[in-house]
Amino acid sequence: MQDTVAVALITSLSTLAAAALTGLVGALSTRRQLAHQLAVAGQEATERRSTRRDELRREAYVGFLGACDQAYRSLDRRWVEAGGDEPPSGYDETYAAMRAVDEAYNLVLLQGPAQVAAAGRSVLTSVTTEYADQRRLGGEPGAGVGPLRDRHRERWLAAIEERTNRRVSFVAAVQAVLDRDG
Repeated sequence: MQDTVAVALITSLSTLAAAALTGLVGALSTRRQLAHQLAVAGQEATERRSTRRDELRREAYVGFLGACDQAYRSLDRRWVEAGGDEPPSGYDETYAAMRAVDEAYNLVLLQGPAQVAAAGRSVLTSVTTEYADQRRLGGEPGAGVGPLRDRHRERWLAAIEERTNRRVSFVAAVQAVLDRDG
């Protein structure tokens, strides 16, 4: 009878040990699967945030360039319009376009990074400087009638070159960021 009890005990303990081992292996396997699923979910969330950040940046950069184009068109019109008088003080079309560039720059500033914001600031400064030059040149005493472009050809060419260089620098900074992030 003792042999029967011993065999029964050994069988029971073996069964319990096998069940515990199976449970342990199952628990470890489940833990590993859950850890992997959490890692994948974390990577997907990071990718979604990165994609959204890139979309917001791209929208801000394109909006800024669009506002610059509008300001450049307005500045160009002022260079070629005939007339020697300074535009009336206050809120004219070119000033409105320049303010739109400033507002678009705020989005660039928020979206960053720093090198793009600095390049955008440089573009904004060149637009503001060109506008101020036009107002100053148009308001000079004894200014003749005729386009500013004809009366101040060197300044006009310098302004066009400056805006082109600043814009190219901004686009290069944007491309570097979007290529790095992409």
